[in-house]
Amino acid sequence: MGSLKIEKFSMTRFLQQASVVVFLLTLYSCAGDQVKPEKDTANTPVVTKQAEYIDVDSDVQADFKKAVALMQSENYEQAVSVLNSVVAREKRLPAPYVDLAISHNKLGDTKAAEENLINALKLDIGHPVANNELGLIYRKQGKFKAARTAYENAIRANPEYLPVIRNLGVLCDLYMHDFDCALQQYEDYMDILPDDKEVAIWVADVRQRLGK
Repeated sequence: MGSLKIEKFSMTRFLQQASVVVFLLTLYSCAGDQVKPEKDTANTPVVTKQAEYIDVDSDVQADFKKAVALMQSENYEQAVSVLNSVVAREKRLPAPYVDLAISHNKLGDTKAAEENLINALKLDIGHPVANNELGLIYRKQGKFKAARTAYENAIRANPEYLPVIRNLGVLCDLYMHDFDCALQQYEDYMDILPDDKEVAIWVADVRQRLGK
């Protein structure tokens, strides 16, 4: 490619809209495994394919909100402690597992991050942030096929989730040398975000290499 691609971890933020003991989890995310320093292009809310309404104890809700606040202040050790308490009491939602994974990753515990992402995906195989984070972990471990599977699972369930589209393009381009795949992802990305000049350059570069 004409430009170097580097990574940034993603941070999930969750907005809970509660009514008595019922809440709707709406997922917020920034891009993971991003390419080059850039403007955040995934700060728009992403709602899971089928938002779940689940009865949750009010104390669990309160602790989950506390954990999110701790993550936002980058206090990941305390966030892990609180989130472990959350998942010990409530195992039906993927969001706490995803936050646990991100917190563990920030603390350098990749194994615990992977385990919690897998727990999240057992509950929602297409969860966009869980798959994006897992894809990043697998890519760094050189498990490119596994990373591609994670990204593709996310795209099937969330076809307009920009971080995964872009990250799959980067994976196919730089690591798997599947330029047809890379071009498809970059073009899909541009269909949603046509003003991204950097990705436009990558599209032209891959087309040139493919002789198109």
